[in-house]
Amino acid sequence: MSVSVVTTTVGSEDAAESLAKGIVGARLGACVQIVPIRSIYRWDGEVRVDAEWQCVVKTSTTRVDELVAHIKAHHTYDVPEVVVTPVTGGSDDYLAWVSEETS
Repeated sequence: MSVSVVTTTVGSEDAAESLAKGIVGARLGACVQIVPIRSIYRWDGEVRVDAEWQCVVKTSTTRVDELVAHIKAHHTYDVPEVVVTPVTGGSDDYLAWVSEETS
């Protein structure tokens, strides 16, 4: 039962919800939490400040490659953030649920 958390950001709440529904619908993630954030970053030589929505996806580690491909295929950014973090512990019941929902 190996679980990972995959994080990405999108530029609108609607885009976040659409991406999340596609991920959960395809069983690539058991749950997607959507959090409004403010990002400060350098792009095209200038520092930008933008409102974004962070999508935090809980998934089975065996589905990570498929999930990353799905995010890239359905993302509007030229270079979307996709960061994978392995889960090294937690509630056994919750981790089992994530594995079940993504199998």
